[in-house]
Amino acid sequence: MKSIIDQSDRPLSLSRTLLRILVKLNIVFGAAIFALLVATFISAGPVFRALGAIPTPDGDGLFFAMRGIMVIGIAATAVGHLVYTRLLAIVETVNDGDPFVGTNAIRLQLIAWSVLALELMRGGVIMLANTVTVGTEKVDIGGKFSVTPWLTILLLFVLARVFDQGSRMRDELAATV
Repeated sequence: MKSIIDQSDRPLSLSRTLLRILVKLNIVFGAAIFALLVATFISAGPVFRALGAIPTPDGDGLFFAMRGIMVIGIAATAVGHLVYTRLLAIVETVNDGDPFVGTNAIRLQLIAWSVLALELMRGGVIMLANTVTVGTEKVDIGGKFSVTPWLTILLLFVLARVFDQGSRMRDELAATV
């Protein structure tokens, strides 16, 4: 029979495993986008046709936007890598039994800035896509405003401050004992 502590470690163990998988998948995803971008310069016509974009005399704007979105995707995988690896490091400190350390506050703040960057990149993708016209049709990928990512960013900054204060209080307490 497993103890309560062992059972409570299951979500932590699952999180650690999932984050390790996400780190690897993110690298594969970034490499795939990079390869696709390079392929658009080597053999633009067939690659864009495979992506569903029919090359036309006025299709330069579409191809430019598609390449721009690929560049943003590559940058987003780099930012995603920061998020996944920092979150994994935080999970490891929880596993070690010492999560309220100053480095976790720094990690959370970096994650908050990274999520902000990802949200701005999402806006860039929407703007790029919405500037394209194919024939007489304007491309619209949606991209409605959502308050959720912005609340998440705010929450991450607040949690970073909470971790910072918690680690300082713990250090002060340890110094007085």
